[in-house]
Amino acid sequence: MTDPVAAIILAAGKGTRMKSDLHKVLHPIAGRPMLLHLIASVGTLAPARTVVVTGAASAQVEAAVAPLGVATALQAEQLGTGHAVQQAQDALAGFEGDVLILYGDVPLVSSATMRAMLDRLHGDDEPATVVLGFRPVDPGAYGRVIADRDGRIAKMVEFKDASPEERAETLCNSGLMAVRARDLFALLARVDNENAAGEYYLPDIVMLAAADGRASAVIETDAHEVAGVNSRAELAGVEHAWQQRRRAAAMAEGATLIAPETVWFAHDTAIGRDVTIEPHVVFGPGVSVADNAVIRAFSHLEGATVGEGASVGPYARLRPGAVLGMGAKVGNFVEMKQAVLGAGAKAGHLTYLGDADVGAGANIGAGTITCNYDGFFKYRTRIGEGAFIGSNSALVAPVAIGTGAIVAAGSVVTRDVEPDALVVARGEQQVKPGWARRFRDRMTAKKK
Repeated sequence: MTDPVAAIILAAGKGTRMKSDLHKVLHPIAGRPMLLHLIASVGTLAPARTVVVTGAASAQVEAAVAPLGVATALQAEQLGTGHAVQQAQDALAGFEGDVLILYGDVPLVSSATMRAMLDRLHGDDEPATVVLGFRPVDPGAYGRVIADRDGRIAKMVEFKDASPEERAETLCNSGLMAVRARDLFALLARVDNENAAGEYYLPDIVMLAAADGRASAVIETDAHEVAGVNSRAELAGVEHAWQQRRRAAAMAEGATLIAPETVWFAHDTAIGRDVTIEPHVVFGPGVSVADNAVIRAFSHLEGATVGEGASVGPYARLRPGAVLGMGAKVGNFVEMKQAVLGAGAKAGHLTYLGDADVGAGANIGAGTITCNYDGFFKYRTRIGEGAFIGSNSALVAPVAIGTGAIVAAGSVVTRDVEPDALVVARGEQQVKPGWARRFRDRMTAKKK
């Protein structure tokens, strides 16, 4: 039986280098705020408690996590990472188990890595704490971890306080830790701020435990997993790295990406086998694409469901609530929103289907519009199976087109059409022979 788990996520700093009114940890990666990426990963461990430590712009962070049932604790004064963790003490009152300490601006730590930290905490040597280390290409100003070959930590030191020999070490401290709850706050109470920054450093608990005769351990992970975001450029870099891994995963799982570097996925995009994705396709959140579907170039999908063997685009836009049935097709410059296109139905080009239900096998001609909004309310259009809607038609909702009915091109349909009927709703064509020539002659004479 494993010990219960709690997570403390530090998110007190707003991030002035982002130059944004939005809190740093709420900037999105793959369509999801960084902080929510992290909370989702923690969630796979079924934590007993999760506490987000807030500070600047705390109301924004509180509003983001409240729907998830996540607690918050305020760090009113920014006095360092050790001080920040202390602010969660009341929220964890009575908790007995393991505590993960994470950072809201280090969003892509996997649940597998979190589990590895917890497993190491319960290793045979029972380390007092477990530190997550990494080896970046440029160690820069990261704190260093001095450890033996077995990962037992001899010393941890912040870059500002490190000697030249210690700065030569390439193993760096990500800041993430795993500690038993019974140890965490007792150790933090002994941390002082006698250092170059005058702050209370969380890593100092490692050396305090060592002074008590209890060693700590470090485990390593890839640098990309602990990449932090402090600027727009770093945000773009993390997004790029995330997309690269997601594209590789999609292809490994059986999808064809013609130009992988041009396809952008959301955090929850679901792609089936033998799906073909052409260049310059963007997936917003909430999209699933079934087996054998084709997403053609320059299409944008969000909140949409694409059925098996369906075809989208090129230059199509599927908005939330768009559903394509098996073998359905939308072509170039077709937009769908809260609309269902039945199995085998087609909307080839230049069409808007909003708040509509289109039956199986129906054909929607070019330039068709479902007029779903009167400026105050939305209304649905229902098109029966096998119906044919002629080009440049306007269907004024609420309206129903019966099974097998035909709407003549250029019609404005305002009333229901019975099954298998033909509806023609347009002005009668009039022809006046010679009128155009006489008009031109008259206008030319006026210009002289």
